Amino acid sequence: MPVPTPHLRVDLERLRHNVRRAADHAAAARVSLRPHVKTHKSIEIARLQLVSGARGITVATVGEAEAFVRLGCTDVFIAFPVWVDDDKATRLRDLAEVARVAIGVDSLYGAANTGRRLGGSGIEVMVEIDSGHHRTGIEPDKAGVVAQAARRAGLTVRGVFTFPGHGYAPRAMAEVAAAEALSLQAAKAAVEATGLEVHVVSGGSTPTLTASLSGPRVYRDDDPTEVEMRPGVYVFGDAQQWELGTCTPDDIALTARATVVSLADGRMVLDSGSKVLGADRASYASGFGRLLHRPEARIVSLSEHHAVVEPGPGRRPRLGDQVDVVPNHVCAAVNLADELWVEEAGGLRPWPVTARGLNA
Repeated sequence: MPVPTPHLRVDLERLRHNVRRAADHAAAARVSLRPHVKTHKSIEIARLQLVSGARGITVATVGEAEAFVRLGCTDVFIAFPVWVDDDKATRLRDLAEVARVAIGVDSLYGAANTGRRLGGSGIEVMVEIDSGHHRTGIEPDKAGVVAQAARRAGLTVRGVFTFPGHGYAPRAMAEVAAAEALSLQAAKAAVEATGLEVHVVSGGSTPTLTASLSGPRVYRDDDPTEVEMRPGVYVFGDAQQWELGTCTPDDIALTARATVVSLADGRMVLDSGSKVLGADRASYASGFGRLLHRPEARIVSLSEHHAVVEPGPGRRPRLGDQVDVVPNHVCAAVNLADELWVEEAGGLRPWPVTARGLNA
């Protein structure tokens, strides 16, 4: 039977190509990939990334970590300054019994609290620095102070990490990637100046990935420190990446299949509203999403179950026609779905969204 619209559809050939291409580029640059699985939340895709050479996986929450560890992922980094209370301490200790787990810290108080609750558990920590995104993270030259606080609290410090989120801006990628490398170098030096060893420096995002792999090095050729990149969106692409120029329509592996439900007064309305596509719209975005096979079309407004489209030139679809919508932010769209419908050899099969809704 046909799958009712709206639903999220994955082109498996494109997905595999995107995974292989990133893995090959990272290997050529002698950089480890630790992809952020909050993009797809799918154990099937995580396994594909690991088989293709990923060092481990990155998650955003303890709940995501639990879901992926339960299904066999044994090296997980929670790239978030986790506030460890009694509940999270118990859950993290349980995870550490069966997997290698690290979490983020970015303050003296956070390091002390984490050590008090998790010291001796085997949980490692990564010190988060701010490389210009101004969200979480400390200044790079203060990384050593936090690292020493974590060590005194009984924790093993793996290294330093950052997220160059301000690379999500037109023509900013190369500059942001270069600044990220310098920030990680400074943080690494600050930690090493206290006598601690930095085993890993970790950064990266989808828009800055190419520039990071080809730009300034975070390490010397004779330095044993492992360099990780943690992109997520690269597996699918989305309308934001299309507009930033970091992917082309031919790279986009996930779309929302939608039906034209209204042409009233010349408007074209689809059945894929914000409850399917998500409501994100970056300042540079030209709409609330795009149509894969109509590059000039834009979604000009969204409500919960309606997407109003300016279709652009050419023959307009008819009532009942189906179109493929590229969400602005694919991570938000996936988090709204229970399953992804994977297209291969003309057929469809469902993949569960393994970590659906695990936001804590």
